[in-house]
Amino acid sequence: MTEATGKVGNVSQSRYEQIVAELRQVVEQQSQGSFTIGDRALEIEPIRPRGGIADPEWTVRQSLMRLAEDIGLTFSRVEAARLTASHWPKEHRQAGISFTIHRTLGRIEDEEERFAVLRTPPAGKTRWTPDEAKRRVGWRVDNPETPQEKITEIHHLAHDEEVAATVTTDFLKRPQVAAKLSPENKARVVEEFTRDEAVATTAATNLLRRPDIAFKAMGDDTARSQVNQAQVERSRQSREDFERTSPVAPAVRHIDRTVEFLDLVTACHSFVAAAGRAVPGLRDRTLGDDERTIVHENVARVRATLDWIETAVDTGKVDMDDELTRLLRGE
Repeated sequence: MTEATGKVGNVSQSRYEQIVAELRQVVEQQSQGSFTIGDRALEIEPIRPRGGIADPEWTVRQSLMRLAEDIGLTFSRVEAARLTASHWPKEHRQAGISFTIHRTLGRIEDEEERFAVLRTPPAGKTRWTPDEAKRRVGWRVDNPETPQEKITEIHHLAHDEEVAATVTTDFLKRPQVAAKLSPENKARVVEEFTRDEAVATTAATNLLRRPDIAFKAMGDDTARSQVNQAQVERSRQSREDFERTSPVAPAVRHIDRTVEFLDLVTACHSFVAAAGRAVPGLRDRTLGDDERTIVHENVARVRATLDWIETAVDTGKVDMDDELTRLLRGE
């Protein structure tokens, strides 16, 4: 009803109330008619206990199909009327409450609860409505009101994958929506969107171009290890490609070995120099138990690395066994 005109649609409030009263009588007549159909269908085919024996010449479906055809209705409507009538014995049916609401609330399994619910409208309501009945049995409503009902409706409408993709894209374009996502859910969104390898590669590359992100990412041992392994693998692949395709590869192999030698010597020199600066700082200082444990763990990793270097220099074998791999990863 509009406040300005006092009308409902194209009629006055008083006329609207007359129409409602008239149609409630029509609905009551239709409800009585539906219950009559259900009762007669029950008479023809009573609800039998599971495993009950029916007439061998007539299945339930055959009987109800014939009845539906003879009275000009669909089988599904006759069957629904039969089931609803079975849930509501005559003494528990409520005048003024539509057959539709009886059918919906009939889904309540416990009989005593079912009969009591029908007699008690929802809190704050004077009568049952189809949506209130659906809420009571957990069905999707026609007019969603609560946030959860609206979410359920969105999920239903976006069941088609193309629709869901478009809706998701549109939602995430709204800064106020994205801002309300928790960090965990934002991470999940990113993970879902980067399942495609090409997308993941582009996203990771763009993110690592941001110094603050790269710094924080390298604080994770696993991420740092993966990046290091990727760098080694990329270098190996580039070297193999060069040696396989470049005409000058034989001439530079000796230079390559020299460069590797210089890199190794430089790494050792850098470690010795860094240790020479750090260790004197421990003079007259006693480390705590946790600090000593961390240092001992790192010393063990250094020793293992030095053994690995010696083995590589003496034999040319650079493969790491599982124990060394786990140790260098800090596992």
